Amino acid sequence: MMMSKNSSRVVICIGDIHGYMTKLQNLWSNLERVIPASDFENARIIFLGDYCDRGPDTRKVLDFLIDLPSKYPNQSHVFLAGNHDFAFAAFVGAIPPPPDGSEFRDTWAEFEASEEREGWYKGYGYQNMHLQGRRWAGKITVRFNAVKGTEYQGSIYDAGTTFQSYGLPHGSPELMKVVPDEHKKFLSNLVWIHEEDNVGIDTEKGMEFCKLIAVHGGLERGKDVEEQIKYLKAKDTRIPKVEPLSGRKSVWDIPEELRKTGTIVVSGHHGKLHVDGLRLIIDQGGGLPQNPVAAIVLPSKTIVRDTDTHNC
Repeated sequence: MMMSKNSSRVVICIGDIHGYMTKLQNLWSNLERVIPASDFENARIIFLGDYCDRGPDTRKVLDFLIDLPSKYPNQSHVFLAGNHDFAFAAFVGAIPPPPDGSEFRDTWAEFEASEEREGWYKGYGYQNMHLQGRRWAGKITVRFNAVKGTEYQGSIYDAGTTFQSYGLPHGSPELMKVVPDEHKKFLSNLVWIHEEDNVGIDTEKGMEFCKLIAVHGGLERGKDVEEQIKYLKAKDTRIPKVEPLSGRKSVWDIPEELRKTGTIVVSGHHGKLHVDGLRLIIDQGGGLPQNPVAAIVLPSKTIVRDTDTHNC
């Protein structure tokens, strides 16, 4: 399989990895095989977030991602924060303080009705921890996730496997010390939104060059887009639940004002592969062991999966 020949730089958007190192390695090998070498070596790679939890190898996945810029110096790499990564970062102290001088504990009140059911973390350091860090390292009181049809792994975020990848039991405060500084720096540097102009995409009318916005879940409909972009760029940690990182139906569609301007909006998060015009949702895996991890290659909109086999 070959990508379409054109003058547009190749942009590759990679869906949620969720701790599956073997899937990530196989997907990367398939992308290298499918895309012409010069295009791949100079590609823009946008990782759509959720590197941790569910799968067994969060630590190895972060090592792989951290090493990419030195192994592929002519590529450019964008690492978005997913809701899982934000929560992991919040637990290990790798998110910025609230911009208005407020305390992380101020994020708890809106959701405290869920504290008992979700078993929020109450160990070392919890007194000034963002809500999502407490939820991530907590011990959920129900065992079965009826929506996914799976058992929870430690917390509502299924963070138990991330603790295990660092050699610790779920909820251990030792994780704050054991996570290497380079992993904390990686988590700290994750962006909540990425904007890029002049991204080529094949459409029914031929190749078009559009603005692209990448955000883990999507942008909220019915809310001012510029305001959303502003607080996402600022990484405003006053917000207890960042809807563009963790929302579902509210962020599924392209907001009306962006539809009018022909803007590509690409996300992961939703546990689905959904390509509808300029709305690209690339999360075929959903963190489930039996599902593939997928990527979309622009401008051709080719879908590449870790499970693809190529006959020579």
